[in-house]
Amino acid sequence: MEENSDDDQICMPEVVDEIKPKIGMEFGSVDEAFLFYNHYAREAGFSTRINNSKKDKITNEVVWKQFVCSKEGHTDEKKKQPSDEKRRKERARSQVRTGCRSKISIVKAQSGTNWDVSAFQESHNHPLSTPSKQIRLLEIEYGGSEHIGCTETDIRNFERDLKNEQKVIDAETLIKFFASKKEKNSDFFFIYETDSEKRLNRCFWADAVSRRTYSAFGDVVVFDTTYNTNKYGMIFAPLVGVNHHHQTIVFGCRFLSDEKTESFVWLTSW
Repeated sequence: MEENSDDDQICMPEVVDEIKPKIGMEFGSVDEAFLFYNHYAREAGFSTRINNSKKDKITNEVVWKQFVCSKEGHTDEKKKQPSDEKRRKERARSQVRTGCRSKISIVKAQSGTNWDVSAFQESHNHPLSTPSKQIRLLEIEYGGSEHIGCTETDIRNFERDLKNEQKVIDAETLIKFFASKKEKNSDFFFIYETDSEKRLNRCFWADAVSRRTYSAFGDVVVFDTTYNTNKYGMIFAPLVGVNHHHQTIVFGCRFLSDEKTESFVWLTSW
């Protein structure tokens, strides 16, 4: 693989917007942020690694962290040149670095325990991986498809299982986020239920502002269940009303796994 210059921008990941990191996005810990970035990377077709960190000069506490594409930096040309066989395997394993600048940086919030995304570079200077490309690389490394031990379908099924596992992790992350909001402001309210397989089934939340506006303008409440989140198979249903300026205001939000009567009964109980 030929190295590309740092300024090349060959590929932009083709992923849904909801899984992309965004400036200002909050995480409860470094591990949570790295987990999110790894999930995004898997969907985009590249691998990651932890790069740099900075510490507070007074407290010696880590306050800044950076995660990068595994192709960040350059291969050390001063090292002994590897054999053709070793070089071929390294290429197949995508270990050659190309100076890719794709990265995400997080900084510790000035108060509390949260970490905020402070920088995000989306583009890569190298092609991204797909199941077909992964199979071809494995065929190169192991000398043919008959020696791989899996097919492209197996890889796609494995990625599907990873996505399903990630959905559970995403739900846990959401609840942790709500819990952190509750710690910061006791007026923040949330409630949720899981099914027999510990999957998020129903969830309702309202922040302090929404609760205050409901107290003043909650005589009439409208809810809409037309927003379906295809990735998670859940319905997003905001509770809205109108204030004295005839402006639409939000009283609360909910996720529902279905539109059965018991789901709406559960909602009205809060």
